[in-house]
Amino acid sequence: MSNVESSPQELVCPSTPESCGTGAEVLAPRLVPLGGPRAMLVRRTLPQRERSLIGAWCFLDHYGPEDVSQAEGMAVPPHPHTGLQTISWLFTGEIQHADSAGNHAMVRPGQLNLMTAGRGISHSEYSTADTTVLHGVQLWAALPDQARFTDPGFEHFSPTPFRVSGATLSVFMGTVAGESSPVKTFSPMVGAEILLDAGATLVLDLADDFEHGFLVDSGSLVVAGTDTAEGELAYLGTGHGAVELRAGATPVRLMLIGGEPLNESIVMWWNFVGRSHEEIVEFRAAWQHAIGLEGGSPSVENPFSLPTGQHDAPLPAPVLPTVRLRARSNPS
Repeated sequence: MSNVESSPQELVCPSTPESCGTGAEVLAPRLVPLGGPRAMLVRRTLPQRERSLIGAWCFLDHYGPEDVSQAEGMAVPPHPHTGLQTISWLFTGEIQHADSAGNHAMVRPGQLNLMTAGRGISHSEYSTADTTVLHGVQLWAALPDQARFTDPGFEHFSPTPFRVSGATLSVFMGTVAGESSPVKTFSPMVGAEILLDAGATLVLDLADDFEHGFLVDSGSLVVAGTDTAEGELAYLGTGHGAVELRAGATPVRLMLIGGEPLNESIVMWWNFVGRSHEEIVEFRAAWQHAIGLEGGSPSVENPFSLPTGQHDAPLPAPVLPTVRLRARSNPS
């Protein structure tokens, strides 16, 4: 998925994990339009001023349930990425993925599409004609410095749901509750969908050197004694060996993300993750050159090409900000 904001901010996202506290920090989402005049709205909880990273997780969009039977749905033409992995996870609907590494795949509810951008990739995502309700999440994970110029790649994985203490878990990255995913990550991290029965309490073991986030999709949830509502993201810093999750009077669906603190500052602009303003300028020039638009020729071999079989024109990069970025820090 692309960040389709017409004037995206260039952000320095520092890795500043908090140590163990008595409760969770609750982050509210902001609304961002995905697409054109009939855009689908997504709720973005990462990055934001209060917190930029949770482990290597650097971007979280949450959308739907959206009736797309009479609307455009998800229609994101070819666009570039660098220095990250994209994670697509659906609750309802169906999305078709195509990328410049030659991968074509569908993503359906309970299935993971994991794309590694590395040194550079482009891809498109479209909801299918059979999709009437679209609902899911799209996440990015920053690649650590030693891996961020790796070759692009793609994995598809369907985890087997399993029951534990009033909950159903589907683990798509890392290891949660003793269940592991085989997909490749470049830093220690976890990702899972959790369905809590109404009124259920789940005590979940955590790696105490990880940061964790709990995104509430539906229902009301108490995370480590902190009330969390639909659409909100509860953050726990390092130092927690376990967490208590308690559902309200209705069932709860949530997404668990977490990981070892990245301990690096990243620079994010549009769909690029780099380490400096100059790198972002170079990535933009390479993409504009690859699609035949202004921007000059890149100073290195162009990493970008287009997926095959595409009918829509690729997305041009927005205009870069006229001022250099200023670093922002998470509150201590």
